[in-house]
Amino acid sequence: MTAPTVPAARTSRALEVRRQKTAAGLARIKDVLDQMIKTRAPITMASVARTADVSRTFLYEHSDARTLVDEAMNQAAGRRVQDRQAIQDELEASWRERALNTEAALKSAHAEILAQRDQIAELIGQVRDLRSEWSQEDIARIITDNGNLKRRIRELTAEGKSLTGKLSAARDNVRFADKRIADLEVQLTEHHTATPRGTQGTDFPTI
Repeated sequence: MTAPTVPAARTSRALEVRRQKTAAGLARIKDVLDQMIKTRAPITMASVARTADVSRTFLYEHSDARTLVDEAMNQAAGRRVQDRQAIQDELEASWRERALNTEAALKSAHAEILAQRDQIAELIGQVRDLRSEWSQEDIARIITDNGNLKRRIRELTAEGKSLTGKLSAARDNVRFADKRIADLEVQLTEHHTATPRGTQGTDFPTI
């Protein structure tokens, strides 16, 4: 009476093992797909099968596995579109900012050019006024005075160098004199120390 139940038990165990193996494979596939989406890695049947340690046949024939792969591919495709759009928006924003900066710099340059032109025109007018007000004699006198001033500057420069040399020599003499005086003070001190009492002041070192 119990003989027919043995194959059924084995079949049940085999089905359970197969179910657990399938569930484990689906779990690995899901983990692999999540990681690929997160890292933006290309999703292909070959890469998913190799990474999840399942066969390509399992991916193609098992409906749940195929659904997971199809959904991941669609999600990855949508994310790639979003990434491209984000990059495009960023580039457009960058170029827009550059255009605005360039436009502002151009306006500033035009304003500066106009200001420079006005200043040049004013200076040219001043030069013309000076030419019209001063005679040739005034110009000749100014040139002569300018030459005399330059010559005087050269003379004063040479005189300054000479005075600098004399001052340096005088400072050297003062330092030598200070040293000589210090030496004489030492000699006087030694002389007073060595001379007996009652005879001090009768003999001094020669300066």
